[in-house]
Amino acid sequence: MVRLNLHPKQRQIKAEARRFNVVDSGRRFGKTIMGQDLLLGPAQQGYPVGWFSPTYKMLIEPWQATKETARLITTRRSEQEHRIELMGDGVIEMWSLDTPDTARGRKYRRIVIDEAALVPDLEAVFHSIIRPMLADYRGDAWFFSTPKGRNGFYRFWERGQDPAQPEWKSWKFTTYDNPYIVREEIDAMHDEMPEMRFTQEILAEFVDDGGLVFRRVMDAATATPSRGDGQYAMGVDWGKHEDFTVITVVDVVNRAMVAMDRFNQIDYAVQTRRLKALAERYNPTVIIAERNSMGEPLIEQLQRDGLPVRPFLTTNATKAKVIEDLALAFERGELAILNDPILIGELQAYEMDRTPSGMVRYNAPQGMHDDTVISLALAWQACASGTYRQAKSYQG
Repeated sequence: MVRLNLHPKQRQIKAEARRFNVVDSGRRFGKTIMGQDLLLGPAQQGYPVGWFSPTYKMLIEPWQATKETARLITTRRSEQEHRIELMGDGVIEMWSLDTPDTARGRKYRRIVIDEAALVPDLEAVFHSIIRPMLADYRGDAWFFSTPKGRNGFYRFWERGQDPAQPEWKSWKFTTYDNPYIVREEIDAMHDEMPEMRFTQEILAEFVDDGGLVFRRVMDAATATPSRGDGQYAMGVDWGKHEDFTVITVVDVVNRAMVAMDRFNQIDYAVQTRRLKALAERYNPTVIIAERNSMGEPLIEQLQRDGLPVRPFLTTNATKAKVIEDLALAFERGELAILNDPILIGELQAYEMDRTPSGMVRYNAPQGMHDDTVISLALAWQACASGTYRQAKSYQG
C-alpha cells in the first residue's frame, strides 16, 4: 500500500471526516498531498476515484504529483485522459472544470475538488454534475481551498459547521498549521503583504470585502497641496482617450502627496508639456513613468529633454508589487494623500482577485478607472525603494 506522510492537522481531518468534507486552509497547508492521500486509499482497494481542478492549468501540478506517487502501483496510464489504472483494478481520473460536462456519466467512490473557491457556480456544478457520480458507491466528497470571499465554497463550509447537517463537516486551518513551513517565513509574509490579503490567503479567513485592497484611505487623506522646497518624486500613468493620464507628486521626506494632474483626450505633445511644467515647479529627483504601449516613446523624448525619467514596465508581477507596497503604506500610516474625490473613489473601489491559476491580480472594477491609483503607486515606489536618492534632480 502506498501511503503519504501527513502532518498532525491533516491526520485530524481524516479522523473527523464525514461524507461531505470542506477544508478551508491557508496557502501551503498541504492540500495537494492530502488530496492525493485521500484518493489513493479507496483506489488501492479497487474503487474508481476522481479529482477535479478549476482549470486545466491548475490540473497539471496535481496530475504530475499523483503520477509520481502512484508510479510503483500503476499498471496503465493515459496522459491524454488523465487516467491512472492501479494494481487491484482501482482507477484515478483527473478532470478540469473548464468544461464540467465532459465528466458526466462517471461513478466514483471518492471525489476531491481542489481550489473549490475558484470554481464558478460551485454549488450548481456540484449538485448537477458531480454529486450524482457518488450515487453508485454512496461515495464521499472533499472540497479543498483557500477562501475567496463569501461564495459557494463559503456556503459549503458553513454547512459543515451546522449541527443540523450531520453528513457535512468543515475545518479551517492557517498556513501556520503546516509544521513543515518555517514560522519565520510566514511572519515575513505578514510584514510584506497587505493585511487583507494576508488574512485571506494565509489565515484562511472569509473576508467580507475579499476583493478590496486599500484600507484606512480616509485616515491618510490629510495632505494639502504644496509648492515647498522639499525633495520630490513623481509617478506617471499614461492615457489618451478613455483612460486618463495622471501625474502624482510626492514629498519623499515628509511622505506626503502634494500635487496631482489628471487629464485625457489631449495629444501626447500637450501631455509632455504639462508634465514638464509640473517638473519645473517641483524639481523632482526622479519620475517613474509607465513604459507600456505609448509610454516608451514618450519616456525616450522626456529623457532626451533632460528629465530624470525611469521607465516602469507593467506586468502582473510588477503591478502586484507596487500595489501591495502602496496598500502597506496606508495600513502603516506611512503616507498622506490629498483628499481628492476621484483619487479617494478609485482607491476605495480597487479590487484584488485570484485567478484560477492561483495568481493574484489587481484591477479597478469593471467600468471604472485606476489611473490615479497607478500614478500614486509609482510615485510611492520611488519613496519606498529609495530610487529618489539614486537620481539627479531636474533643473528645468
